[in-house]
Amino acid sequence: MRDGARAAGLMIGIVADAALGDPRRGHPVAGFGTLAGRLERRLYRDSRGAGAAYAAILTGGVVLAGALAERALAGRPVARAALTAVSTWAVLGGTSLVREGEALAEALDAGDRAAARARIPSLCARDPELLDTAGMVRAGVESLAENTSDAVTGPLVWGAVAGVPGLLGYRAVNTLDAMVGYRSPRHARFGWAAARLDDLANLVPARLAAAVTVAVAPLVGGAPRDAVRAWRRDAAGHPSPNAGPVEATAAGALGLRLGGTTTYAHGAEERPSLGDGRAPGLADLHRAARLSRLVAGVSGVLAVGVAAAGGERRTAR
Repeated sequence: MRDGARAAGLMIGIVADAALGDPRRGHPVAGFGTLAGRLERRLYRDSRGAGAAYAAILTGGVVLAGALAERALAGRPVARAALTAVSTWAVLGGTSLVREGEALAEALDAGDRAAARARIPSLCARDPELLDTAGMVRAGVESLAENTSDAVTGPLVWGAVAGVPGLLGYRAVNTLDAMVGYRSPRHARFGWAAARLDDLANLVPARLAAAVTVAVAPLVGGAPRDAVRAWRRDAAGHPSPNAGPVEATAAGALGLRLGGTTTYAHGAEERPSLGDGRAPGLADLHRAARLSRLVAGVSGVLAVGVAAAGGERRTAR
């Protein structure tokens, strides 16, 4: 019954995210970010050891809180399902991600570059003032691909196998990576542990997201063989071991060529070419948003199925 509650909670949380998106006020992830920022100011040293302690305290704290909350509700499946549902809704970001991608596409369709640039920080860390229309389109397509794995597939994989501690722990790791994991001068050493922890947490989810992208490629006008070819040939050249597979398969599924010079606040990085197709155009932002929805939907079905199957095995014992 315990894992039946997990499956039910995941399903309710997924539906809540689809219907409501992120909470408009008092978002728990934003609250965690505020706490993490305050702790960084206290613990910051230009060393890997200080960064490892920082990541361990914050990640371990939320995992422990999730485990204690589940334990307190042992034997109360309805309450446990409700806790899982609220936690799932809080950590998922798929609906808001797609809304931001579509808003960027609509602003560019209307020729409103100022409005489009205002949307970029909600999708990625690139400097919007340095992006022309083509750069914003490419940023949107790449961010939709990568962040679908981070905002949907990742938390659902960990929620399916580890319940509330998995949901909260994954989101904590991913948030810390976004805050201190970039290769800026300040965080090159301090953020090392958070970045490596995020790499480990996403090894399986990113490849699952890539595999789902291959499977749904025909629904966005692509071919699975093109997505697989881009994955096998191009993913390893990406500086991120997990963004590589999801961005490469998205490029192949959409028939696009992604990659190139990518400018962040801390400097520019030269990314490898992903895919064989043309450079992305405005219409491809809408296709990328549709691909994101499809990958999120299939990931949700798989997560609920895995949680339900785990519950059945435990009941059989």
